[in-house]
Amino acid sequence: MKFTKDTVSVVIGGTSGIGKAVAGALEERPGTVHVASRSTGLDITDEASVIQYFDAIGPIDHVVMTAGSAAPGGLIADVTIDAAKEAFETKYWGSVVVAKHASSKIGPGGSITLTSGFLARRTVPGTFVKTAMNAGLEATAKLMAKEWAPIRVNVISPGLTDTEAYSGMADKARKTMLANATASLPARRVGTAGDLASGYLFVIDNPYVTGSIIDIDGGSLIN
Repeated sequence: MKFTKDTVSVVIGGTSGIGKAVAGALEERPGTVHVASRSTGLDITDEASVIQYFDAIGPIDHVVMTAGSAAPGGLIADVTIDAAKEAFETKYWGSVVVAKHASSKIGPGGSITLTSGFLARRTVPGTFVKTAMNAGLEATAKLMAKEWAPIRVNVISPGLTDTEAYSGMADKARKTMLANATASLPARRVGTAGDLASGYLFVIDNPYVTGSIIDIDGGSLIN
């Protein structure tokens, strides 16, 4: 699907980090880009709010979902189930709700692109909530691609990406984390929001890509 002045794209989670980079890249193309996040008043855990949001926009060509959630770390036996459920409400169920109600507004050739993470397919003790959320999202996206064809549904799976998501860390700890990742990853660098944005544009632009999980992780899964 070529971009024209009538092309409508939506980026949920587009006010910061990876989503902001995707929105910025789309804004360089013809058409209209709608950006929403919790900071703009859209609560993706509230299905009625999501329905109202998409009804107000009308027909859509492309939807990108990058909004995520903090997930409790710890061993399975130690994590509070209520905390795990809260994380699922945003990352997993929020993504499903956005995709479900966006799909009714998208015509043939349009696309939905969701976001998981490399822990979906890497076994790291103490990360079971992130692993379960992201693995579930990847599996569900494949079903969406099958059930909603010819709408294309794909997932971008980022590795460590240097964004505002780590701004809450102490500066020294953040720099150490990034330096350690740079030394250990096969790519010998950590990702940037721009690196990830190019992956979202790839699946939006390529009409032969659907039901795919695109890893952009610096080699985390082969490390």
